[in-house]
Amino acid sequence: MAGSDSTASTVLSADPAAPDTVKILIAGGFGVGKTTMVGAVSEIAPLCTEEPLTVAGLDVDDLKGIEEKRSTTVALDFGRITIGDDLVLYLFGTPGQQRFWFMWNDLAIGALGAVVLLDVRRPQSSFAAIDFFERRGIPFVVAANGFDGLHPYPTREIKESLALPDRVPVLLCDARERESCRDVLIALIDRLIEDVGPGRGTAR
Repeated sequence: MAGSDSTASTVLSADPAAPDTVKILIAGGFGVGKTTMVGAVSEIAPLCTEEPLTVAGLDVDDLKGIEEKRSTTVALDFGRITIGDDLVLYLFGTPGQQRFWFMWNDLAIGALGAVVLLDVRRPQSSFAAIDFFERRGIPFVVAANGFDGLHPYPTREIKESLALPDRVPVLLCDARERESCRDVLIALIDRLIEDVGPGRGTAR
């Protein structure tokens, strides 16, 4: 976890007169649906830094499997969602292209958890995000984004193929659907609460 358990405990049990606030990263490879997820679930107009793909990037951007993609995040996406009456999540979507990965360290400052979006057609595109959070001890969940609404693999097979430990939840989601994205975020908050220790309750 970013910081320490005491840090998480402080954030998740703040002054009851005001809602708790938690910074969450939405990460994953190029074209897995990060901008779509932030836009779908945010209760405010999301801040997006999408720019058109250009011919100059043809030699460095791997468009295999996502040939229809026309734009990309060059800095971050930002959104906000209120969970219940007492918890507000600030969502920061990371850029997916390798040449922008240097920004992840700054975006991760103060983040208590992360969602790693996965495209099962191109799972290798999200390996770097999984490794990033594992190395830094930041709790995360993996959400398999069902492109065209399809989920060809059950969560058990996905977890085994990624060699994830039992403590890392794997969920199926549709990054276009608000309720689906909200369920993923609630699963992450539940994991954060479990990591803090018993007696913290649940985000549901």
